Amino acid sequence: MKKYLVFTLTAMMLTACTELQEKQSVSEISSSETPTAYQQEADQLRIPETEEHKPVNYKKQTGMWFPYIQYDDYMTGRTEEEFRDSVRKLYTEAKAEGVNTVYLHAHPSGDAYYRSDIFPPGVCLDGDYDPLEIMLEEAHALGLSAHAWINPLRCQTEEQMSALSDDIITKKWADDDDCPFIKLVNGRWYLDPSYPEVTELICRCTDEILDRYSVDGIHIDDYFYPTADPSFDAKEFEASGASDLRQWRMENCTGFVQALYNTVKSHDKQLLFGISPQGSVNANYETQFADVKLWAGTPGYCDYIVPQLYFGFRNETCPFAETLALWEEMTCPEVSLIAGLGAYKTGKPDKWAGAAGEQEWVEDEDIIRRQIELVLSSSADGYAIYK
Repeated sequence: MKKYLVFTLTAMMLTACTELQEKQSVSEISSSETPTAYQQEADQLRIPETEEHKPVNYKKQTGMWFPYIQYDDYMTGRTEEEFRDSVRKLYTEAKAEGVNTVYLHAHPSGDAYYRSDIFPPGVCLDGDYDPLEIMLEEAHALGLSAHAWINPLRCQTEEQMSALSDDIITKKWADDDDCPFIKLVNGRWYLDPSYPEVTELICRCTDEILDRYSVDGIHIDDYFYPTADPSFDAKEFEASGASDLRQWRMENCTGFVQALYNTVKSHDKQLLFGISPQGSVNANYETQFADVKLWAGTPGYCDYIVPQLYFGFRNETCPFAETLALWEEMTCPEVSLIAGLGAYKTGKPDKWAGAAGEQEWVEDEDIIRRQIELVLSSSADGYAIYK
């Protein structure tokens, strides 16, 4: 069954990529970079990397996430060469499936899978090598656009933080009972976006990556406020003089989002900044205080937005077709809409989908293909797969 699902997903992405061949690159890209059949040899897919990298991005984006939660499989306990071989295989397979853009987890939890002077190395990294540099080299060798994926506010667990060196800035903040910049929520530390010092640290993280690596963009996902509990920032809210907690929190998130956008553009206007929020519009406002209507509907906050539309067609709260249409209405022409698709749900019950949709992903193995077809017939600019 698993082999059948992999084959099906590969086949439908290959079919779809023929409809996504219109490309916009800020540097010249040869036609040899067009995705090829899965069976083609890896070295036939590879192209030489130029000495001076210019950002490479596609008007019609077919993306794929490579999250840190999978690093344990091909990074932990691996040599540099073993890690490179695994990465090369993964990206070669992704390109053969029609992928042209990869989101590479560089800063997932207050740590760094790159050479950083600010944050500690990621917990999955055992060897003395640079994971991001290798991932970028292998992605660019295949003509893939590669975006460094960061989580701005999420930091280490309480246990992980206690084990860090005392010279790490977030450790200093966590150890200082009078420091309000970082707070413990359900056993994990999170930065509080109401403080300019936090926005400055997030931008320093972005600067560090853009100064040192030939990425094509910066990508953030849906880790905004970690809780809706008013006690998280009650003192800050009271001191602000604001009267609406939700609006105040949204403004805090918008503040660091716009600062990130401006930071990226200060390095190179051809670099892209993308946001991947929750798929449910209401949940963004009620639980994470992310003003997605503003960010998607107004130029100057992001270049592309990838709502995580991880819903079946029969989902009782957010049915896929209707939710995609809602995002289409919200997104202005200057922002590219990329539909995030949850291929990882295939074959599994979805307990949050309601009675009508709970078994949909079990009963229908064709959901992702149908979703891709709908996206391609819509005004969206592409889709991204989370496996």
